[in-house]
Amino acid sequence: MSEDEKTPAREVITDYAQAHFRYFRTIDGTVYAQKNGHPVARPIRSQGTTGSHRQELMVGLYRDGVGVFNGTALKEALDLIEALALTEDVQPTHIRVAPGFDGATWLDLGRDDGKSVRIHPTGWDIRTPDPQEVCWRRTQLTGELPLPAQDTNGKGIDLLLRLCNFASAETECLAIAWLIGCLEPSVPVPAPFLTGPQGAGKSTGGRMLVRIIEGMSGDLRRAPKDEENMITAVAAGWVTALDNLSHLPPDLSDLMCCIVTGAESIKRALFTDGDVVRSRYRRPMLLTGIDVGVIRPDLAERLLPLRLVRPRVRRTEAELWTEYAEILPAVLGSLLDLTVKVRAAQAETPTDLRMADFAHLCAQLDAATGFGSLAAYRASLDDLNDDVIEGDLLAQTVLNHAAGLDAGTEVRMTSSEWLHCLTSLYSGEECRPLPKGWPTTGKVLSDRLKRLQPTLAARGVLIDWGRTSAARYIEMTRPATLPPHQQEAAF
Repeated sequence: MSEDEKTPAREVITDYAQAHFRYFRTIDGTVYAQKNGHPVARPIRSQGTTGSHRQELMVGLYRDGVGVFNGTALKEALDLIEALALTEDVQPTHIRVAPGFDGATWLDLGRDDGKSVRIHPTGWDIRTPDPQEVCWRRTQLTGELPLPAQDTNGKGIDLLLRLCNFASAETECLAIAWLIGCLEPSVPVPAPFLTGPQGAGKSTGGRMLVRIIEGMSGDLRRAPKDEENMITAVAAGWVTALDNLSHLPPDLSDLMCCIVTGAESIKRALFTDGDVVRSRYRRPMLLTGIDVGVIRPDLAERLLPLRLVRPRVRRTEAELWTEYAEILPAVLGSLLDLTVKVRAAQAETPTDLRMADFAHLCAQLDAATGFGSLAAYRASLDDLNDDVIEGDLLAQTVLNHAAGLDAGTEVRMTSSEWLHCLTSLYSGEECRPLPKGWPTTGKVLSDRLKRLQPTLAARGVLIDWGRTSAARYIEMTRPATLPPHQQEAAF
């Protein structure tokens, strides 16, 4: 055969690739390759040294006797494939947890054979998902989970709780509710904050909870120093676990709020002037620490405090993790059994809580098991409100002022008048110096009150804004009656 009659290498590679792989794009334009019949997808532009689609394609060409090709031919073929894939239908990729057909959800076990768990209100089973239904995306943070045990009769949950040092039954049921929430891709869940005295096993307990979802390779990490590194770490896994926090600066606090309830980040694409890269994220988080200082009100509504106590009997790390690895299949199986029961349970959605989806999940858990998780969740939010108030002198001053009002009283003043009133109340007759961070203008005071509004409302003080023909005003009201769940907490 003459040189002119030979098929160009790029065409040979392209024909082989289209015969053995399915190519599609996501909504952000990234093109993925998925081996026929296999649920795991890899971006074709991945330059990773392990498990990239380029390597996958080279190995397939060699093992099937097609040949060994140089980098130029591979690049030209992949360029053509990418251009062709941009005309295909859009399909999302998922890490660890994904929605499926008919109301089902999937849990990726991280196995090479692609086996996953399909969770449905009628039950759960292990199978390989249809690539048209679920496309898994894996990273170095995607660990392998064991095959969950069948017919555990709930013993796995008991075995897990025996290894953790939770302070009360209420804390235990909140931890279980959070684990169930991690298996639902469409439900934002508050971030557990494992706290307690030194030596209470906060880091160990955090690892145990994370590894139920992420496998034995799942671990805690230090908080990244900037937003870009944080978003990169969040996008590469399902559960983001930060260890030994001692301080929450405002930027990190705001970023955590975005991660829990969902947000989008946009940055300039590398080596371009006008193109951008979009990163959407909403992930479960887990935090550990003895004390993080002042908690901002918006983050407090997204936290789930789990208190631990020091164990009476200490065990070696090797002994502890050996037992944990042995019980993990039973723990995962029991969690899946309980998840099925919870999703099938009927319960009303509480309408007064910020994280309404998680509150509804707690109500379903109570209906399915008789636990008191919703009451425990409300109590935990009250504790967090106390933490916010104890760390904010302005909030304390507002509550002191409201304590002198009769029930049902409404007070309207401009922001400047309120600033003078509250400053005078704080300084008192002793003319105490104002603390660092005290509002200096009416506008700053108004902004601070907006952030404190939910916390103050939980303590029976309602703050609202309005305007007359003359000026804007801030209205403070102490209502005559409170909802039953707030009556004990107020004042």
